[in-house]
Amino acid sequence: MELDRVGGGSVSDVEAEVLAAREVPLGGPRAMSVRRTLPQRTRTLIGAWCFADHYGPDDVAATGGMDVPPHPHTGLQTVSWLFSGEIEHRDSLGSHAVVRPGELNLMTGGYGISHSEVSTADTTVLHGAQLWVALPEAHRNTGRDFQHYAPEPVRIDGAEIRVFLGSLAGDLSPVRTFTPLLGAQVTLEPRAAITLAVDPGFEHGLLVDGGEVRMADTLLRPADLGYVHPGVDALTLVNESDAPTRTILLGGAPFEEEIVMWWNFIGRGHEDIVRAREDWEASSDRFGSVEGGSGERLPAPALPHATLAPRRNPPRR
Repeated sequence: MELDRVGGGSVSDVEAEVLAAREVPLGGPRAMSVRRTLPQRTRTLIGAWCFADHYGPDDVAATGGMDVPPHPHTGLQTVSWLFSGEIEHRDSLGSHAVVRPGELNLMTGGYGISHSEVSTADTTVLHGAQLWVALPEAHRNTGRDFQHYAPEPVRIDGAEIRVFLGSLAGDLSPVRTFTPLLGAQVTLEPRAAITLAVDPGFEHGLLVDGGEVRMADTLLRPADLGYVHPGVDALTLVNESDAPTRTILLGGAPFEEEIVMWWNFIGRGHEDIVRAREDWEASSDRFGSVEGGSGERLPAPALPHATLAPRRNPPRR
């Protein structure tokens, strides 16, 4: 972890962390590889954002693309955001949608939902991000839901912004969340520098897709996730590259609850996970069924021979 002490917004003493990605196979050892920046040992969440996978550009002809058969979720919302290619989504709510670049698909799986994700036949290059949001205790058993939203781009000097959750740069997403959140694609022109007003009650993370970006005077390289603590009312982003650079800005009010994350489930204790796994393996109505897709249900892996411990962010130093 790289740590700098910098000034930013109206705060004179700001910590910026660089969270490096690790390579992870998606859906099994022979599946496409993704770069995962959340969760990490040093940081479980940014706001309620608890999971961030960044993948591509992936040559589908060479790799086979994405082919994730029906699998379950509990206690979270999934956020699908693409830069290129298309993914066919089917879920046990009955939703059938195509995820396209620049369009948000948000699925809520509180008590239980299942879905499949397959790159479309005409996709040649697959490139994007898969993000999860933890549901708070009051809503973690909420019913299934699916929302789609295509934000219009907002132009400010040197940048194009697409706000898919929350508000930024004068634009507001209508998509419902269960905690205060921000999610936006920010594309910077070559060598551009912009300053964005942000909610000082939020913590923020910036995922860099390509090139090099300086945030809070900290240099972020491709696939890095830069983190800034709450208390900052403005973020300055500087594109250090001679080409346009795409980023995803995440934010949210600190999520103070402890969570247990295992496989595709989020709970509050070991027994929550055990019960969800048992229900999935028993083909319980809790998760429903995905109609019209291809592929067998993805079996749950074996639980570890230890009690799954709740995690939360470490206290701020």
